[in-house]
Amino acid sequence: MKGMKRIRNVAIAAVLIGLSGVFVYSTSKKVIVTEKREVVALPLEIDFAGEKAPLNIADVRERLDREMVINTNLHSTTTLILKRANRAFPIIEPILKKYGVPDDFKYLAVIESGLANVVSPAGARGVWQFMPETAKEHGMEVNDFVDERYHLEKSTEAACRYLLAAKNKFGNWTLAAAAYNGGSGGVNKQITNQQVTDYYDLLLTEETSRYVFRILALKEIMKNSAKYGFEIPNEQLYHPIEVKKIEIDSTITDLAIFAKEQGINYKILKIHNPWLRDKKLENKSKKVYTLEIPIEGY
Repeated sequence: MKGMKRIRNVAIAAVLIGLSGVFVYSTSKKVIVTEKREVVALPLEIDFAGEKAPLNIADVRERLDREMVINTNLHSTTTLILKRANRAFPIIEPILKKYGVPDDFKYLAVIESGLANVVSPAGARGVWQFMPETAKEHGMEVNDFVDERYHLEKSTEAACRYLLAAKNKFGNWTLAAAAYNGGSGGVNKQITNQQVTDYYDLLLTEETSRYVFRILALKEIMKNSAKYGFEIPNEQLYHPIEVKKIEIDSTITDLAIFAKEQGINYKILKIHNPWLRDKKLENKSKKVYTLEIPIEGY
């Protein structure tokens, strides 16, 4: 009897194992089935600031393809960028135009920060990702109370000054963009060492080598967002919030109290003036600062 019982238990176990195998196999098949997505062909031609990328060169075409594939599949990140651009670009575009910097450079800000006030591991900050010393060299105030790297208008103006100097040095906008990432000295050293003067002919560091292609990819995707599967209704975009501007030329001892006096709160004050870096604004020199106070929609 014990032998028969043992045989029966073994048989039942075998059946259960077999069924579990079928179940696992069936489940695994379901897991690996993914939605089929259309692969969109690369554009036949593309340019940065009017300077064409030589897509007839295999490595150039493949480097652009890499960035296109990555960014079309970074769906959440690219969606947020498109939403933020609706608020940030109207501020950036007229400043670029004022300085005579091509409009395409707004996409440089996109790849630097995703149009958010981020902090890099190296300490670069703001939408344009300036390091402290570089920021000061280009006219921005950076201290414990004020950090204009977080001021979109002033940091855009500083970026324009940097880019104009780089364009003057290298003679074209593509290398000026590369220099924004790799530094003018670093790019110039490679030009001298490799004896070529075209960005697309240079062998650069991984990051700088990808840099212009990332700009090109985001430009293509953002200008043709529906083509690449990003159809965002207008009401879901981030729209500019109406503000009034007030000038302050003295110390503000408590920004929370100051905010309440303006009919808002500390959080809203800091969101609209992220360059204020402390709980107070020390201003012994009587410098005039312009603060934005939202009127509605905050």
